[in-house]
Amino acid sequence: MTETALAATLFGAEDLRLVEAPLSPLARGMVRVHFGAGGICGSDMHYYRHGRTGDFVVKSPLILGHEIAGEIVDIAADNGDLKIGDRVAVNPSRWCGHCARCQEGRPNLCENIYFMGSASKTPHMQGGFATYFDAIPTQCVKVSDNTSMAAAALAEPLAVCLHAVSRAGQVEGRKVIVFGAGPIGLLTVLAARLAGVSEVAVVDIAAAPLAFAQRLGADYTVDLSGGEDALKELAAAKSFDLAFEVSGTASGLASAISYVRRGGTVVQVGNLPGGQIPIPANAVMAKEIDLKGSFRFGDEFEQAVRLIDNKKIDVLSIVTSEYPLSRATEGFSVALDRSQSVKVMLIAS
Repeated sequence: MTETALAATLFGAEDLRLVEAPLSPLARGMVRVHFGAGGICGSDMHYYRHGRTGDFVVKSPLILGHEIAGEIVDIAADNGDLKIGDRVAVNPSRWCGHCARCQEGRPNLCENIYFMGSASKTPHMQGGFATYFDAIPTQCVKVSDNTSMAAAALAEPLAVCLHAVSRAGQVEGRKVIVFGAGPIGLLTVLAARLAGVSEVAVVDIAAAPLAFAQRLGADYTVDLSGGEDALKELAAAKSFDLAFEVSGTASGLASAISYVRRGGTVVQVGNLPGGQIPIPANAVMAKEIDLKGSFRFGDEFEQAVRLIDNKKIDVLSIVTSEYPLSRATEGFSVALDRSQSVKVMLIAS
């Protein structure tokens, strides 16, 4: 094995560098994964553009990437049934397993969680946009030879959407509106369809992702870049039982609260800007809306891998382009252009 690894490392806003560094010896209890593919996530792009996402601020060089898959190349662990050569989707969450939240079955709220490619902790936990990266065995879920590395890497965003739909409660037969047609919004459409919703509408300000939403099964879409006419169209739409805010904007959350029916449910999935933001809180009260947060995922990660492995959900339908890991900076630039991109994948060089 090579003694160095190439990693897409963020040093600050719009300062992403491909850094080559020596590989350290594999620590006891860990496995080493050779990078196969990784998806550029919205939070990766926030880190890239602003040096932060929400309240998580980059304070030291950070290897990005948490939508990742690869092949096991070294093992220094006793537990698990992993072996060298296994192809795996890697869960970026490393839960402690013993805190109160873990014990009550909500590991995504673990009080001691480390999450790959995130600045939520200091020192930061490095991500997987590297030719080699390390994980613990329980993070690795095996995939079949018939599943591409790119599809396996998208288990992570699909798990986010499966968790969001689970947070919504009873969804079968209900009418749903999704604010935001980025990758998470589109996968939320697929997850909601799988759960048996009767109707899905998608709202965005960009035509290209809305066209994707229609191809993926949205019953209708609303392009808010149309100004007043679009708002009238939205106001005249049928009453929605559930609204998913996926755009990560204050206006998106306000719209979700405004357009869900009385007694409906709003699930906030998008990562809003840091600090305080205005929302129509009186409407939450007056319409008796259930406003729920949805943060990452728990057991849904393994569920996502199985759905992808068994061809129940075609996650590759949202992929618009692929770039070698060695051209990660170019991949990020393309990913930021919503007129030509939905999901950009990095693949092994």
